[in-house]
Amino acid sequence: MASQLEIAVGQCTDRGRKDINQDFHGVFTPREPQLSSKGVAIALADGISSSDVSQVASESAVKGFLQDYFSTSEAWSVKKSAHRVLMATNSWLYAQTRQSQYRYDKDRGYVCTFSAMVIKSTTAHIFHAGDARIYRRQGAALEQLTQDHRLWVSRDINYLSRALGVDAQVEIDYQALGVGKGDVFVLATDGVYEYASAGFMINAIDQHPEDLDAAAKAIVSEAYERGSADNLTCQIIRIENLPSQGISELHQQINDLPFPPMLEARMAFDGFRIVRPLHASSRSHVYLGVDKDTDESVILKTPSTDLQYDPAGLERFLMEEWVARRVNSAHVVKPCSQTRKRNFLYIVTEFIDGQTLTQWMIDNPRPDLETVRGIIEQVARGLRALHRLEMLHQDLRPANIMIDSTGTAKIIDFGSTRVAGIMDITRPIEQSDLLGTALYTAPEYFLGESGSPRSDIFALGVMAYQMLSGKLPYGVEVAKTRTRADQRKLRYDSLVHIDREIPAWVDDAISTAVHPSPDKRYGELSEFVFDLRHPNKAFLDRTRLPLIERNPLVFWKGMSLVLAIIVVFLALPRPLI
Repeated sequence: MASQLEIAVGQCTDRGRKDINQDFHGVFTPREPQLSSKGVAIALADGISSSDVSQVASESAVKGFLQDYFSTSEAWSVKKSAHRVLMATNSWLYAQTRQSQYRYDKDRGYVCTFSAMVIKSTTAHIFHAGDARIYRRQGAALEQLTQDHRLWVSRDINYLSRALGVDAQVEIDYQALGVGKGDVFVLATDGVYEYASAGFMINAIDQHPEDLDAAAKAIVSEAYERGSADNLTCQIIRIENLPSQGISELHQQINDLPFPPMLEARMAFDGFRIVRPLHASSRSHVYLGVDKDTDESVILKTPSTDLQYDPAGLERFLMEEWVARRVNSAHVVKPCSQTRKRNFLYIVTEFIDGQTLTQWMIDNPRPDLETVRGIIEQVARGLRALHRLEMLHQDLRPANIMIDSTGTAKIIDFGSTRVAGIMDITRPIEQSDLLGTALYTAPEYFLGESGSPRSDIFALGVMAYQMLSGKLPYGVEVAKTRTRADQRKLRYDSLVHIDREIPAWVDDAISTAVHPSPDKRYGELSEFVFDLRHPNKAFLDRTRLPLIERNPLVFWKGMSLVLAIIVVFLALPRPLI
């Protein structure tokens, strides 16, 4: 059984010499599979003394973070998930203040500092706004990982410069650092760290190694005895165990399943009847089958035997079903529900009664513009569903698009898909970004750069160009570029030069989508799709003919009117001096 992330926790909070405790803290450790996909969350909030309601803000911020973070998509990165939750929390706190009697006095509203850690796999993600602190033990010292957001007016006077609920927008400090077994972190409010020394904290932890609650309580008591007049909260986190570094968690979960045998027509296999093989490659074998329980046609994909000695390739194969299960779109292939125990390693998806876009282009060599628009729009909807989950397909090409008997386009094959949430998990298997087919791969990949949604937009633009022209916008030259200078030499072959009635503004939209530089492509799929149906304003401004060419009669009438006005003005009598 693969090892899991384990932490030891010690916590203590006290109102100290104040009437109420405006601090709030919490830790949440989920069960698997969320423990691997989302990690462990620790949060601490400190209400400001000038507010009578800041304890509400502190409690809401911590509880909201610990609940909502684990409700975000598993495909999202830790940073994106936490930031989305914190932005929503900040907006809610700010709105509460605006709707209360304190709307004109922010220092008395729903305001609190916030510091949090999410430990996922072997990485600690830190989020911070305010003056609570997060430390990491370094031998006999404490290393401060967060920056105090205080504005110092004088040696004795300072103000909190950043906190949740102060303004409609808040800037959250973020950093990620690797962790190791035995690492110790301390989270403390200013009421603690200003009075309890780093040396005392370390000694308290060493004296209570098996009872970190007692260590936290000792630290809080020390701050109180030293004269702290503020609320007192301390959290201690120790890394007890880390996930195995031998292979990815995804691979480990089904590592015990054997590779299936070579399948043949009429063969019974794990509750399915094989109808016929459909496709074979060095990565996988694809079959048409029938589920014996439901009598429904399905697609079975088995890994090639070559992958037995290719852990990275096997992991990509296993990721396909994981990705498909998390994307809900009519334009993305749907995996079949697993109702029986699986005895072999394979993937089952819906059967799409149709053909690949590659075959469709052979059968339809000169499709009309409206048909091409319809296909591109459908593929864009499927891509948008991926991008919303921070997934990049990275291998968008005609062979990975199916067109069914109703004309519906569906994206298939997620073996090259990059998922931000999975990239957070440290693992030894290094995956190259250059996994797609060279003819449709965005130029930035050939420079060794990471992809972005604009990279998928490039591939979509290439397919639009190919459907309309039967060619590729740069031929095979993109795959030869290895420097930015090479890419600047690429020349787009305009569609207006082919023997088709393609509007110049449609050609302009496609040329923007396939621009060699990602910064000059569309930033959103919706922009590309919109410009395929509507002339872009920038294009119209750039290509608008002068009035003398668009309407000579109006031009000369206007010129005549201007000249007549000048003649009349010159003919007017002038006063004698």
